[in-house]
Amino acid sequence: MDMQCVKRLSEFEMNAQLLSWKNMALERVPQYLPGHAVSWIAKARQSAYKRFIVHGFPTRVEEEWKYTDVAAIGKRASLAPDYIPPDPSSEAVLLAWMLAQTNVHLMVFVNGHYSSGLSAPGALPMGMRLESLAKLLDGEADLPEIYFDQSHEHSIFAALNNALTTDGTLLMLAPDTVLIQPVYLLFIASGHSAAIYPRNIVIAGKNSQATVIEHYFGMPDTHNFTNAVTQINLAEGAELQHYKLVQEGNTAFHIGGLHTEQAVASRFHSHSFALGGRLLRNDISSRLHGEECQCNFDGLYLLEGKQHADHHTRIDHLAASGTSREFYRGILDGESHGVFNGKVVVHPYALKTDAHQSNRNLLLSRTAEIDTKPQLEIFADDVKCTHGATVGQLDDDSLFYLRSRGVDAESARSLLIYGFANDIIQHIEVPNLRTRIEHLVLNRLPQGEQIKEML
Repeated sequence: MDMQCVKRLSEFEMNAQLLSWKNMALERVPQYLPGHAVSWIAKARQSAYKRFIVHGFPTRVEEEWKYTDVAAIGKRASLAPDYIPPDPSSEAVLLAWMLAQTNVHLMVFVNGHYSSGLSAPGALPMGMRLESLAKLLDGEADLPEIYFDQSHEHSIFAALNNALTTDGTLLMLAPDTVLIQPVYLLFIASGHSAAIYPRNIVIAGKNSQATVIEHYFGMPDTHNFTNAVTQINLAEGAELQHYKLVQEGNTAFHIGGLHTEQAVASRFHSHSFALGGRLLRNDISSRLHGEECQCNFDGLYLLEGKQHADHHTRIDHLAASGTSREFYRGILDGESHGVFNGKVVVHPYALKTDAHQSNRNLLLSRTAEIDTKPQLEIFADDVKCTHGATVGQLDDDSLFYLRSRGVDAESARSLLIYGFANDIIQHIEVPNLRTRIEHLVLNRLPQGEQIKEML
């Protein structure tokens, strides 16, 4: 049987599975979904679900999914979200308690549902609105309908999220609001086979500033499917630092979308850390609508065993004098597979655009694999744009240098790996988060404890 027949068969099997889900079609939106009684929300959910059914799960025939097979997600018994989430593990409760002791506005969600008992939003400054999305949807949805229409669906998984969103966070910042403490969104996966659909919306007014952290946490034996969407709108002069840490269980699936719209002179910085999960896909994009916008994407993926991580990024320069920087690093061991597809598009009239993109990868085993494809599409003159990608192994000269100074072989390897990762970690401006990610990375290294003592 040739490869084309195999692909068609795989697609047929997945579409057959979709047919069995049609009895879950949202002709009547289930009462456990927020906003089920609000007419426009129900219609938006029904429309999104129909789009998902018609398209089906993406297959590797599609260029954007060429290197990532999501057939295992399609074979799940149910895509329906939990109605009543189980109690989180003691480790997850301890993590939430520890975060509540730090200077953050903490919102905790268990299997996609807000937990007031674990959360600690604290006193909110004037001009800030931080609320559970489900509460808003059930209360006639006091937010723009545009965030739920088809134009904001960047993939078919976003349509599925649109249909089945259970909860999430709405953060609104009034003009000139400066939020000192970060907003920390902790999403806990509990139980063995949960389907989780969080959606977060950030609307930042003119000249406002904030930091948002999304942390997805699951126990090693949690076989969950998380389908998360975050939508960000930055007004003129607004600034947002966004961190995403994926620390899911060893058999978990995570599909995430982070999409930003930027107005004149706004500044956006995305930091993405893929440190857990069986299969991970992050779609990250930003559209620079106004002049003098700044956009930075940083990312680190640390993979082992048979883990798979796919990062698809896109930056659209739509106006003059925009600046973008993109730095992604991958460390792959075992039989893991990494994918990086980064695209920068300089549209007509986006003169004096300054864009740089880099993806560097470190392969620690012969069976690890990376597919990297940085792209530039330039439709304007007078621009400065560069891109590049590297794939390599640990440098023998550097290893020899450390060994000649009395460092044993394993410690030397671990030091070099950590140094490679630290080029991204050092960009983290939140001290507690930087320390946590440092420890997560070091705990994955053979001589991590010894390196902690050296640092």
